[in-house]
Amino acid sequence: MDRAICLRQVQEGKQWDMIVVGGGATGLGIAVDAASRGYKVLLLEKYDFAKSTSSRSTKLVHGGVRYLANGDIKLVFSALYERGLIFKNAPHLAREQSFLIPCYTTISKIKFLVGLKLYDWMAGRQRIGRSVFLNKSKTLEKLPTIKSKSLKGSIRYYDGQFDDARMAVNLAQTAVEHGGSVINYAAVTGLLEKNGQIIGVKFTDTETGHVYEASAKVVINATGVFVDDILKMASVNHKALVRPSQGTHVVVDKKFLGGEDALMIPETSDGRVLFGVPWHGHVLLGTTDTPLDQHLAEPRPLPEEVTFILDTAAQYMTSPPKREDILSVYAGMRPLAAKGDKDNGSTKEISRDHKLIVDKKGLITITGGKWTTYRKMAEETVDKAIKLVNLDPVVCRTKNLRVHGYERADDNSTSHWKCYGKDREAINKLAAGTPELAGLLHPNHSYIKAEVVWAIENEMARTIEDVLSRRIRLLMLNAKDSLECAPWVAKILKEKLNRSNDWEQKQLAEYAELAKNYFYN
Repeated sequence: MDRAICLRQVQEGKQWDMIVVGGGATGLGIAVDAASRGYKVLLLEKYDFAKSTSSRSTKLVHGGVRYLANGDIKLVFSALYERGLIFKNAPHLAREQSFLIPCYTTISKIKFLVGLKLYDWMAGRQRIGRSVFLNKSKTLEKLPTIKSKSLKGSIRYYDGQFDDARMAVNLAQTAVEHGGSVINYAAVTGLLEKNGQIIGVKFTDTETGHVYEASAKVVINATGVFVDDILKMASVNHKALVRPSQGTHVVVDKKFLGGEDALMIPETSDGRVLFGVPWHGHVLLGTTDTPLDQHLAEPRPLPEEVTFILDTAAQYMTSPPKREDILSVYAGMRPLAAKGDKDNGSTKEISRDHKLIVDKKGLITITGGKWTTYRKMAEETVDKAIKLVNLDPVVCRTKNLRVHGYERADDNSTSHWKCYGKDREAINKLAAGTPELAGLLHPNHSYIKAEVVWAIENEMARTIEDVLSRRIRLLMLNAKDSLECAPWVAKILKEKLNRSNDWEQKQLAEYAELAKNYFYN
């Protein structure tokens, strides 16, 4: 993960088999797939890896109970299979999570139990637990904060949980370990053409302003909600492929659930579902599904979304969180692939599955999908690229490819240290060698200062935001506490990246402005 080496390869005119534009889940998955097959692949990300949608999920690796209810059987089968592969290949990042669906009528008890038994069956050998009915007393033992009046009991089922941004960083490392090159803060500004075909890209190193050109046999557009921006570079008359949908999450203290089980509210006022999920010692409440007409790298949660989440939680909790209890609030934008020309403004008309297309100039675009199916999307995209430009065919290896940091743990630990896998040993060694780095980054959290140094030296972190939002998840867990850590992080970044005092002060100002988006009181 050496950014300078990757830039040098471009400057020296290395010829690539594939250039991937976009460093989110899909783009990183493609880079891993291509590199592991032996192809020369370059990935370019305008911001940081997983800066946008891919770091702002509900942190679930799941088949999608809601999709099953909507009859999207094919997607659920595929996602459950892929969930099993993530558990197998990245056990340090994924863990089993139990969910409880409270039932207040006999009909709901039967309906949800039957549906979740089907969900178990669809997982086949990849099943991670059995769905069962829990009586009222057992439900209140597991979820002591749930309303007890008219409660019949609950259905407990199992799905997966993971750390999305940590997964993205580990995928970038995995791609590099197999010979790939990845560069963040590399903004693609144009496509290179020859004889009416796309043969490469022009991009700007946004840290230095230097402009590069890179040639490849095929260019792949995997930019999520920004795919249309790249497609417009190929054709000014391009018609939009995606309609972004915003999902907002509220983060509160773990006391609002009271246990280790997650809460799934199956029927909200808008006909969707809402989760309350334990995560890194806190609770995520979400998400919303708000169709928007614009896409942003840093979307802002809408007041009505936060109100919806809190109001829905209040219908089920005896002491629900209020606005003053919110520690952080964040929004992500889903790149939903349009089903057709019909658009009535509802995201129910938009597919959760992915689309893979090739335009007349040979630009491959992959859009839609979800984190759980990132590997399958990558496999299909690389297969398409091989056929399109007649590369020597190599079979996909990612079904059995271990993700960087792989470590098989016997427990189902919720500690953030588990996410490092084998890298935890190196970080502890770093802390042991420099006593100051063994100290806590913030007294209210378990992160230590050595993790910051590790992120800069080994994970291509370039800014305060990179460190505190995606390498360490503090911004999303407690925005105010993250602000208190920013000066020390800026100091270490300046030293490690050889930056100026002016750069340090600018970083602090930019981070303070960014963090405002995550405050709600």
